[in-house]
Amino acid sequence: MNKPSFESDYNNGAHPEVLRHLMDTNGESSQSYGYDEWSESARVKIRQACECPDADVFFFAGGTQANATVIDALLRPYQAVIAVETAHINVHESGAVEASGHKVIALASHEGRMWASDLDNYLLRFFADPTWEHMAVPGMVYVTMPTEQGTIYKKEEIDAIYTVCHEHGLALYIDGARLGYGLMAEECDISLPWLANHSDAFYIGGTKMGALCGEAVVFPKGAPKGFFTHVKAHGALLAKSRVAGVQFDALFTNELYFRIANHALLMAKRLRVIFEEAGFVLKDSPTNQQFVVLGNDMVERLMQQVLFETWEPIDECHTLCRFVTSWATTEADLEALRVALTRL
Repeated sequence: MNKPSFESDYNNGAHPEVLRHLMDTNGESSQSYGYDEWSESARVKIRQACECPDADVFFFAGGTQANATVIDALLRPYQAVIAVETAHINVHESGAVEASGHKVIALASHEGRMWASDLDNYLLRFFADPTWEHMAVPGMVYVTMPTEQGTIYKKEEIDAIYTVCHEHGLALYIDGARLGYGLMAEECDISLPWLANHSDAFYIGGTKMGALCGEAVVFPKGAPKGFFTHVKAHGALLAKSRVAGVQFDALFTNELYFRIANHALLMAKRLRVIFEEAGFVLKDSPTNQQFVVLGNDMVERLMQQVLFETWEPIDECHTLCRFVTSWATTEADLEALRVALTRL
């Protein structure tokens, strides 16, 4: 029997409604390279959800592919992207951005978030240096919502970053691999239309939100000229585009995307209570990622009963561990965790 898994939100297959739409459309022929009817239907629904009728929407297979392609398209060859030190593009994307010739400039991370004041101070110092033309020039800012540490941005924080970007002529790009979980979190005051109005580009994650694979990149004010060709040049253009299009068509039908998020968040809240009632300390996280401090002697014993991920050492005796919920998390999974904790 498989162990209950809290390792990640993308180690199951597709949500049944997504899979059903794939099966229902499987026998039909379609055009390719993004011109299929389901991709276009998904674009219409995403534009409506973002309240951006003129937005350009492109589908990618995965997040690293989307990030590397979009960042390269938004930057000139001599420009760099600014992110926090814990950002996915700086840590877990194997130098994909640097491989396209763009330096990642890392600022301090505040529980995964970027502070507008840090950004502004860096840019002021950079352009005050008389030798700045000898350096990689900042051309855009990258943030994630929610962050790698499960935290979320408030309106005022994104607005402040966006204002600094405008003041210095930089674009703002938001990585939304887990966007739904951030938007539907109880503490979040940001909506999808608001986010679209306060960024130059962002992507709506599918892989971690119930799809087999796929991310939807949105340019609220229109894509850079030649972006389609740029995608092709990066090897990122899906010939069988319907694979992503059909899934996003399902995700944005009857608010499935947000229903998936709400389910995962409810499971995460109950998971948090189970740990708290058992006397464990958790980091503050309002999303589907929960971070728990476990004694090193407990980690191995608990892993024999449930699956999760070790995140980072706290000290010689304790480790921060990550537990993640998704559309596939069940009450039975949570009960198995509760029972496992009583056996430690």
